[in-house]
Amino acid sequence: MPVQLSHRFAAAVLAATFGVPIAPSAYADPPSWAPAHGWRKKHDPDYVGYTGKKWPDDYGVVSGHCNYEAVGAVVGGAVGGAIGSSVGKGDNKPIAILVGSVVGAVIGAKIGRDIEQQDRSCIAHSLELAQDRTRVTWENPNTGVKYLLTPKSGFEREGLHCRAFELRRSAGGSTETSQGKACQSQEGRWDLVT
Repeated sequence: MPVQLSHRFAAAVLAATFGVPIAPSAYADPPSWAPAHGWRKKHDPDYVGYTGKKWPDDYGVVSGHCNYEAVGAVVGGAVGGAIGSSVGKGDNKPIAILVGSVVGAVIGAKIGRDIEQQDRSCIAHSLELAQDRTRVTWENPNTGVKYLLTPKSGFEREGLHCRAFELRRSAGGSTETSQGKACQSQEGRWDLVT
């Protein structure tokens, strides 16, 4: 019956038997799909957005969960028409903003009625940073609404970069799903379009 030996034990036996030292195992870089474990913050601190803009923080979007509290700290009292590049001046970090008075018409009356500025920022930052068909979730603790956003493929409209998306809203045992489109009218600003 063959005996299984650990790599270190086998190396020690070979070294003792033949007098040749065996080099210890070297750790390799993680595969491209694995998390960077701090490498990004040291070597490449920015996240490149859909249109090429660099963002210093992804607010969890890249890993599939928008950090609602961190987003709230950034947008704070920002008005609905605030532009992403102007939100978060000073010590705060910028974040993308979703604007548009057609919220109810584009993503459904119920969703449009309950959506808050932090929800808009989670949507916009997901449109900025999430890959096609990557799901991004968050929960609004003020309304109890859970969101699931899935950005879809991009397209051009009148020279603007645009993306289609699916937004699912769950609250009180019911779920509503809608399709929407948004175009980046200015850096960090995504406008809902029909």
